[in-house]
Amino acid sequence: MAAAASGRILRKVPPSAAALFDRLQQNAIRYAANPGACVRTRTVCVAIALLLLQGGASERAFAQASEDPEGRLRALGLTLPSSNVPAGNYVSAVRTGNLLYLATHGECGTPLRGKVGAGVSVDSAYASARRVALCMLGTLKTELGDLRRVVRIVRVTGMVNSAPDFTDQPKVINGCSDLLVAVFGDKGRHARGVLGVASMADGRTVGIEMIVEVRD
Repeated sequence: MAAAASGRILRKVPPSAAALFDRLQQNAIRYAANPGACVRTRTVCVAIALLLLQGGASERAFAQASEDPEGRLRALGLTLPSSNVPAGNYVSAVRTGNLLYLATHGECGTPLRGKVGAGVSVDSAYASARRVALCMLGTLKTELGDLRRVVRIVRVTGMVNSAPDFTDQPKVINGCSDLLVAVFGDKGRHARGVLGVASMADGRTVGIEMIVEVRD
C-alpha cells in the first residue's frame, strides 16, 4: 500500500522536479540542523523521503549537497560576507602546517554593542555570535577558496561583554557553535572556551577566535 501511494505521488512530480528537489533538499539540510522541525512539518519531510526514492542520481546529488558547507549555507539562507579589514597591526588568519588560526572576530559590519545582562538579552547576543561565526566563515573562504578544504573545526574561544553578575556566557557562544555544526556537521564539533569580559573593543558584545584544521 505504501509503495503504491509512493508511486502515485512520484508520478505527479512535474517537469520542474529538479528545481523542486533542490528546494526540498535545502529544507532537509535545515531539518538536519533542527530535527524537531520535522515533527512540525511532517508533510515536507515525507516529500523529501519520497523524492530520495526516485533513484541513485538523486541520492548522490543530495549527499553531495549535504557535504558541501557552502551548499548548506545556501540552504540556511545565508551568504558569506566580505571579511573585515584588521583594525590593528595583525592579520586575519595565520596558517602553520595544517592548522589555520583565526584572529578574534566580531561581526562583519556594524556589531551589536553593549553588555549581556545589562541591556543586551541572551537571545540578541546569541544572534550576534551566530553572525560572528558567519564572518569567520567569510575569512575561511578568503583564505582557503573552498570551505570543503576544512578538515575539522578544532577550537573556538568566545568572549562575551558581560555585566558583573552575568554567568550564561556559554548560551551566547552557542550561537557560533550551532552554526558551525549546521554548516560542517560532525567536522564542525569543536573544543571550546568561553570567557566573560568587562569590556570589548568598540563596546561590541561578542568576540570569537577559532582554530581550524585544513587540507591542501
